[in-house]
Amino acid sequence: MALRLLRYFIFFLGLTFFGLGNAIAVNVQSLGLHPWEVLNVALFEWFGFTIGTWSVMCGLVLVLIVFVVDRKYINIGTFLNALSIGPIMDFFLHLNILPHETEHWWLNILILLTGIIITGIGGGIYVAAGIGAGPRDGFMLSVSEKTGLSVSWARIVVESLILIIGFILGGPVFIMTFAYTFIQSPVFQFSMKLMRSFIVSLEKKRKEQFEIPL
Repeated sequence: MALRLLRYFIFFLGLTFFGLGNAIAVNVQSLGLHPWEVLNVALFEWFGFTIGTWSVMCGLVLVLIVFVVDRKYINIGTFLNALSIGPIMDFFLHLNILPHETEHWWLNILILLTGIIITGIGGGIYVAAGIGAGPRDGFMLSVSEKTGLSVSWARIVVESLILIIGFILGGPVFIMTFAYTFIQSPVFQFSMKLMRSFIVSLEKKRKEQFEIPL
């Protein structure tokens, strides 16, 4: 029970980092954002609400699609992810304590890189918790399975389509949009492996505590 609660704590910690990183990036969006955030910002500028609200709406639409196509990729973690990251991002943006765009391009790049790295760390942490994949990840896996594409190619195709839609709607697409994957993916991978090792070590210690010597 204690380890289960710890996993949920780690999961929400990861979501918090993910939302924080997205909020930091949004503040320097002129350099470009991740394709999904490009779409969320574009929808916000067209229809109002908040960027986080559109993140929730898009996430729930993906959950619905995956539920119809292949519900095995839907679990409690999927809903928690879809419903949490947007409000967390809005919370940090509402606080107005994060760095904003400056007149210095190098400083703006530094701020955006910080946001990308924090998002990568958060993504690795919440995936390592093992509570469940997010709606976008579940959608990628579903597309991969139904089309026969590799997960990597499914991600490229889907995110390219999302990027095109976001661009047409006037979302912030620039050079850093195309650098996201190359920066965020290694950070995500390292963070996930580190957190998984930590969780496995805790489970091993707990198991050893309950072993009865013969």
